[in-house]
Amino acid sequence: MDDLPLIFDCIAESAGKSIRLNSARSISGGCINQCFKVECMDSTPLFLKKNAPSFLPFFKAEALALREMEETHTIRVPQVITWGETELSSFLVLEFIPEGAPSASGQEKMGTLLAQMHRTPREHFGWSQDNCIGATPQPNPYSTNWVSFYKDYRLHHQFGLAEKKGRLFEGKNHLLNNIDSFFVNYTPVPSLLHGDLWGGNASYTPKGEPFIFDPASYYGDRETDLAFTYMFGGFDSSFYKGYEKTFPLDQGFKTRKTLYNLYHELNHFNLFGGGYANSAQSSINQLLKQIP
Repeated sequence: MDDLPLIFDCIAESAGKSIRLNSARSISGGCINQCFKVECMDSTPLFLKKNAPSFLPFFKAEALALREMEETHTIRVPQVITWGETELSSFLVLEFIPEGAPSASGQEKMGTLLAQMHRTPREHFGWSQDNCIGATPQPNPYSTNWVSFYKDYRLHHQFGLAEKKGRLFEGKNHLLNNIDSFFVNYTPVPSLLHGDLWGGNASYTPKGEPFIFDPASYYGDRETDLAFTYMFGGFDSSFYKGYEKTFPLDQGFKTRKTLYNLYHELNHFNLFGGGYANSAQSSINQLLKQIP
């Protein structure tokens, strides 16, 4: 908290006026960053995220992703106030959105708006810069081939990080060498993704308006966003109803869901260890049975 006055100078410069601090209260915001609700005497509350100075490129990427999603005029995201660094930390300042309770109508609207965002077109997969998934670097080079992109810059990337931790996964080479078999009669198109869409990164205002936050965005197969919503729960049948009515999924999604969540299982192992390695191996075994 020692550099909070310096951060407020940056906020004031961005806003073009002086902002007087009333209080800054530590709140939960995941296990990666320090998070604070900042009350100001002459403006609405702000949400502040802090990390080490080296984390600045990832805060910048998050800010750019939020603005890119906002420009689709679909699902709500927190407005970006500013980002920057001091000698002690890097930081990202966002609009603070109060949270309310979910409802069936709110879940359906979230599914509808997410589907609309996924219709944002691009000619290539990847993104304008690399970012991170949690605290794991996530490479996003431009590509016109989704299967190669997912194989090389998602699965192979995570397998490599796991190997550095001394964990080898049985059957991973056979899976990677036959990944094309999961895309027979299915050609993904680039969609703007949230990239880290689990229940903890989606919420509702007190009026029931859905919003999403903490993105790891890039342009990829929209099924990856939908797959991750199943991994930890938090999305009910109304959400999927709203999505399907707006942008129906391919029948093969039921199989590819396991393939896409393997990326997150590997990432969670690389971040947290524990039983995620067993989950990843179980998914690999299940996928190997699907290969002709």
